[in-house]
Amino acid sequence: MVQKVTEVVGTSTEGFAHAAKNAVDVAAKTVRNLRWFRVTELEGKITDQKVAEYHATVKIYFDLD
Repeated sequence: MVQKVTEVVGTSTEGFAHAAKNAVDVAAKTVRNLRWFRVTELEGKITDQKVAEYHATVKIYFDLD
């Protein structure tokens, strides 16, 4: 088996877990054979002194055909 890795950033206004899930959900629309993922970085955006958006950088591993 040979796997490839792609790195994407998911965003959400609900939390880091939702941001990571959004990253996988969007990748699944164009990449086949997804196997697992690793969250490598968490960041957020602050607007008007409040957390406005959550960002999760995610490495997604998938099998090559």
